[in-house]
Amino acid sequence: MTHNSENTVKLTKNQTAVLAVLQEASVAMSAYDILDHVREKGIKAPLQVYRALEPLIKYGLVHRLESINAFVTCSQEKCHNSHSIAFMICEDCSDIREVSEQFISEFLAKLGAAGGFKARKSNIELIGSCASCQAR
Repeated sequence: MTHNSENTVKLTKNQTAVLAVLQEASVAMSAYDILDHVREKGIKAPLQVYRALEPLIKYGLVHRLESINAFVTCSQEKCHNSHSIAFMICEDCSDIREVSEQFISEFLAKLGAAGGFKARKSNIELIGSCASCQAR
C-alpha cells in the first residue's frame, strides 16, 4: 500500500513491482527498460508494464515524460494538487528535476483562457543542460 496526497491506494503486484523499479532508478526509464527489471517478478510483456503504469500515473505516483518516452516517480508531494508540472531534463547527464509551482498553473490557465481553451492538465518539458553539466 502507498499514499498519495488524497488517500491510500492499494496497488496490485505488478504495479508494486513497476513502482519499486522506478523508485530505485537514478534515471527515467522506458517501459522496455522497466520490463527488463521486472521479468523475474512474472511480468513478461510490455503491455503488462503499460497496464501497471497507467494507474500509477492516474494516482500521481509516476509521471510520463513525453519528449523522451520515459517514466519517473513523482518527486513532489504538492504536484498531486497541481494540474501543471514542469520537468527540466538534462541531455548530458540525464538528470531530471520536477517543478510544480502555482505560477506555472496560473500562467497556463491565462494562456488557455486567452485562446478560449481550458486545459485539464499539462506537462512542460525543458530540455538542455543542468548547472553541473554547464560548469564542466
